[in-house]
Amino acid sequence: MILYLDTSSLVKLYVEEDGSSAVRGLVESASTVATSVIAYPEARGAFARRCREGSLTRAEHDRVKSDFDLDWPHLLRMDVNGTIARHAGELAERHSLRGLDSLHLACYLALCSRVPDGSVELSCFDETLGIAAVAARE
Repeated sequence: MILYLDTSSLVKLYVEEDGSSAVRGLVESASTVATSVIAYPEARGAFARRCREGSLTRAEHDRVKSDFDLDWPHLLRMDVNGTIARHAGELAERHSLRGLDSLHLACYLALCSRVPDGSVELSCFDETLGIAAVAARE
């Protein structure tokens, strides 16, 4: 199984929160873990916000950031090009998605189109994105 992680799921691999163990289990069972290139700045921003707000110490932040940077090259990273961006715009309108969520969905769907056997799964913690992903695959 190929597992696509949106940023909310990706962050759970590095910061312990509700759903972290579930995401780790999915990652362990996946043959490939994928995400969009947009997840890098989103995740770094999430880590920095947690540090600013005090839920991560400076040392924890530095460790999380280092672990993330070590793992990043091993992820299948979906690029955002003009075609993906236009599709994301259509998805945002059709499914009432925020911009970056629509980019994640467009990247996920592009990956699904490359793997036609249905073995690509999406892990996300945004209900609207999850519903949109199911609707878009029907």
